[in-house]
Amino acid sequence: MPLFPKKKNDKKAKGSALTENEQGIAQATEPPYVNQNGGGNRGVGGGGTPHKSQPSIPPRQATPGGGVYGTAEIPQTRHAPKKQSELVFHTQLAHGSPTGKIGGFTNVRELYEKIGEAFGMSPKQILFCTLNTHIVDMTRLLGGQIGLEDFIFAHIKGQTDELAFEKTEQALGLTITDNGAGYAFIKRIKEHSVMDKDDRIHVGDHIESINGKTMVGLRHFEVAQALKSLPVNQRFTLVITQPLKAFTQIQPRSAAKPPTAPTDGKVKTGKETLRLRSTGQARVEAIPLEWETRAVKRIDDLLESFMGIRDEELAGTMVDLGKDKKSPIEFQTALNQQLGDFEFPDDIIFDIWGAITDARAGRI
Repeated sequence: MPLFPKKKNDKKAKGSALTENEQGIAQATEPPYVNQNGGGNRGVGGGGTPHKSQPSIPPRQATPGGGVYGTAEIPQTRHAPKKQSELVFHTQLAHGSPTGKIGGFTNVRELYEKIGEAFGMSPKQILFCTLNTHIVDMTRLLGGQIGLEDFIFAHIKGQTDELAFEKTEQALGLTITDNGAGYAFIKRIKEHSVMDKDDRIHVGDHIESINGKTMVGLRHFEVAQALKSLPVNQRFTLVITQPLKAFTQIQPRSAAKPPTAPTDGKVKTGKETLRLRSTGQARVEAIPLEWETRAVKRIDDLLESFMGIRDEELAGTMVDLGKDKKSPIEFQTALNQQLGDFEFPDDIIFDIWGAITDARAGRI
């Protein structure tokens, strides 16, 4: 079978413009190509023999102020069909940079490596990425899916500080998430909480260490647990790194403006998404059903209430595991097999199962 289901009228009229990703999708809907070994062109990286002639593609030009992003393409009249691994995404550094082009990644770590190659820097400099806005906006945080026409903004390390605090209450009011590549950072600060009263710490700050113990390489729930276990009425220290901001982005927290995105016509929301996976190959999928989106949002809220973390990718994985299950026991078994490291209590699993069934039945 072809990599993508064939759609009606997916070819545009002769002479009309196609984006790079649209070209890849259109080519992938052609009948399977037989390779030299007799196999079809299936999955990411599947080879295919050259097929009918395509228009010549000029070599990519160097971007002013930067290098040549990606490899130059030699004009030719015959070439192999564009594979899923060759999908191209536009990217910039959030504090300002030329536009780069990246592709060929299957998970977040590889995505960061590609961004690092495009801008000539170490991928360890990247704290997190947002989609379609350069603002530190946690509602636009890149998770496990990227729309095929989304514009990726990479937020890199800025100033690092060691700060001392006093834990006057059990709950600090911080919601923690991570970038999928070893950096945990603050996703939300609860209003009127201990941390909300301190202007030295902000949403987007990466927590490098707690009382001298490194948090680099830990998942968000481990960092949240370390914060929760700090004794009340005692002082503690955090080493935090802020995301680097452009001069125009530096402003008081209370003066933050609504997020904006470039108006060059490149920033859109794709009708299909590239689903990134921690293991295995990424794949292009249709956008989630409406009930699945509602279930993900509800589960994300439950994770914050019970564990002090928010993770839409984790919530989406739970919905995927539960949408074809017939009972909470089946769901719990699947959850323990794939997400056993989280050690979810039974009451949380019951509430998550309830969110899935309620959303599926239209009750939420």
